[in-house]
Amino acid sequence: MHGSLQLNQSGSILAHRFPDMKEGKTDVIYRMFRYIGGMDMLSAMRIYVRVVERGSLSAAARDLNLGQPTVSERIERLERHLGVRLLDRTTRSVRTTDVGGLFYERAKHALEAADEAEAVVRSRDGTLSGILRIAAPHGLGEVTLPPLLLKFQALHPELAIDLTLNDRFVEPVVEGVDVSIRIGTISDGNFIARRIGTVHRMLLASPAYLTRRAAPATPQELIDYPFIRVAGMATDNRLRLAGPDGVAVEAPIRTAWRANHWKPLLEALLAGAGIGALHASVCAEEVAAGRLIPILPQYRFRPLDVHAIYPAAPHVLMKTRAFLDLLASHAIELLDPRNLAPSITSREFLD
Repeated sequence: MHGSLQLNQSGSILAHRFPDMKEGKTDVIYRMFRYIGGMDMLSAMRIYVRVVERGSLSAAARDLNLGQPTVSERIERLERHLGVRLLDRTTRSVRTTDVGGLFYERAKHALEAADEAEAVVRSRDGTLSGILRIAAPHGLGEVTLPPLLLKFQALHPELAIDLTLNDRFVEPVVEGVDVSIRIGTISDGNFIARRIGTVHRMLLASPAYLTRRAAPATPQELIDYPFIRVAGMATDNRLRLAGPDGVAVEAPIRTAWRANHWKPLLEALLAGAGIGALHASVCAEEVAAGRLIPILPQYRFRPLDVHAIYPAAPHVLMKTRAFLDLLASHAIELLDPRNLAPSITSREFLD
């Protein structure tokens, strides 16, 4: 009886929250509460949706903190229960069958509705709970984002934080996160992008290096200095800057250090290995303390947009909305804490 009461309450919440939901979709929600040989349908759907979105049993298993054999066994159990084959499996990947694709769409709607129904109940007293999964680039995620996450968790102590750091662009649904913070150009996809500001790179060198060699007087002289850069930047060994008048300037460079993480580059700069470029957010302390000196400060890199992206859904989860609001209200702390590099406003350069 108690279980029936809970089910009816959930149904009422769903009907109120999703007035346009067709009866068939509501029936799917009710069927989630059935058990399949000891495993509830909701859990089975969550595993199945994760496998489809990741395109791999092993990747889904890592996301869900399950063993791959467990994921495989539960998918097979789900298929036996439904009496159809949902996935075509190869040694490298999985893809949905025709009926598997239909089941994926319905299962995804069911999970979104169930999550929203739970959130509505839990948030009646303003409390957020569960897990907020975030992906962010290394620089922001290691230096300026943690204090904001601590502040967010202090506001919502029942909400756990799961942070993944990487510098690649992956759709949040595929990556299995609620919010992904990304720097630079973003492609189109099944997500919503909310611009939260810009980040800026700086040309830098250590005082020790500048005692051995005078700083370049023009960008064209950079070719004579060993250059330190992150992978993916200036891959053609040419920097694109804006001069004092806002006019675009190209400067050839000679790469001496390249890494896919900012930390070794910072260490190389501090050790006097040459001139390099870093995001202002990761070198603010060193610049403020005089351990790194801006080079050619009258020339600026083009600012890079920063977006918070999250899955496109009829209703944004309240934990996601609350975190997005925090990002918007603390954008300066996150992106450029010392305001070291003001934005370029020249239309000629930005165009």
